[in-house]
Amino acid sequence: MSTEARWQQELGIPTDNFFPVFAERVSQPYGVRDAIREAVKTLVPRIDWEAYQPHVPHGLLGLRAVLRVQPLLEEPSFLRALAICLHMAAHEGRRSPQALAQVLAAKGSGSWRNLEDFIQSRRPGLAYAEAQGFELPGAGDFQRLRSLTELDMANVGHKTVLICDLADLQERLEWPKATGRRLFGLAAWVAATTEDTFWARRAAKRLVGTDLSVPWLRSTLDSAALQAQVRDLCDLGLVALLDRLAERLRAGQGAGDTLAALVLGASEKQLDARRDLEGKTAWTFAYLASLARSRPTDPRVWCQAAALVNLFPTDEPEDRVQPAAVAAPSADGLLDAVLDLEPTLAMGQAQGLVRAGQEEAALRALAEAATLNDPTFNHAHQLLAVAAAADLLEHLPSVAQEAMLVALAKNLANSQGSGDLGRLADRALGAARQP
Repeated sequence: MSTEARWQQELGIPTDNFFPVFAERVSQPYGVRDAIREAVKTLVPRIDWEAYQPHVPHGLLGLRAVLRVQPLLEEPSFLRALAICLHMAAHEGRRSPQALAQVLAAKGSGSWRNLEDFIQSRRPGLAYAEAQGFELPGAGDFQRLRSLTELDMANVGHKTVLICDLADLQERLEWPKATGRRLFGLAAWVAATTEDTFWARRAAKRLVGTDLSVPWLRSTLDSAALQAQVRDLCDLGLVALLDRLAERLRAGQGAGDTLAALVLGASEKQLDARRDLEGKTAWTFAYLASLARSRPTDPRVWCQAAALVNLFPTDEPEDRVQPAAVAAPSADGLLDAVLDLEPTLAMGQAQGLVRAGQEEAALRALAEAATLNDPTFNHAHQLLAVAAAADLLEHLPSVAQEAMLVALAKNLANSQGSGDLGRLADRALGAARQP
């Protein structure tokens, strides 16, 4: 049996040989790309997406995150992260054989008119089937699909993030036809599930009579002005918050300042998160990163992003965890602090690195820490959060960069789980490298 066939067999029914077969597959020419392509083709129809509703399993989302942080990692760490994320995806709940046969046979006409109708009438199965009729879904198709969901915050914004990430994953896989139909079908399926436009409708009431478009401008506000907006985000109730933000957008505030304030607010919420809410709170960064990448101009989108930040609890300032003083911050020190479960020391290391102009070194250490943690333990939230930080960093002023990386250092130090899967993957990859 060929390596490709054995890899497809492991994806279908994972065994103890999963990591050795993975190691053999990725050692071949174009092995990483083709291993992921085969995983997408195999797993998208087999995972029982309906059983997870209203949630979404994160195994395939994690694949995009791993590819996004690849430039931050040495090759062994990247391959470890990819291996354990694929392992997670391969172990997610499966459809019954009968249901799988129906999904594999489903194929519509590839009509946008039909697809939009199935999405608007909330028929995900038909939306998936219709998407399989598209010859080769491209970036424009994913963008059009995203535009249908940008005001839908069901499951705290998963639709927008998933569509944005699946489009990016397809691009990184070099637009293969079969994989593209699978990913586009999954995006269409999720788009057609139950919607939630509560926050968008609340925002629309405050924007009646305006034809407002939020311009994409770099952040220009100073720290004091941004902190005033953070207090609105963290301390006000939803009604007062939306009133205040709508006023600012009406006055011409651009996306850069709005995004900076949102990241600062999300970072404060992350510092206040209980250990059992670390991952859920970090999801806000993933949503904000999707906005930085898609650059929406609709003010309702920015208002609902503010509502998402506002959703999570805020502590009193005197109760908030503070960074420890670090005399000589280093990337190795940050990694050790995270792995030793020392959040205040990790925060201090991250803060020191950023203030020394070494933001990328801090991000590299956090990415490495995320690869040493079984993603099944935290639904890949660590990988998703670090990938989001990588997407956001270039768009933020220094004060927001520091706050975000310090908050993520605390998050990772408080949410480390088992590294056993990573060690198994390392062992298999090391053996495959032996002559």
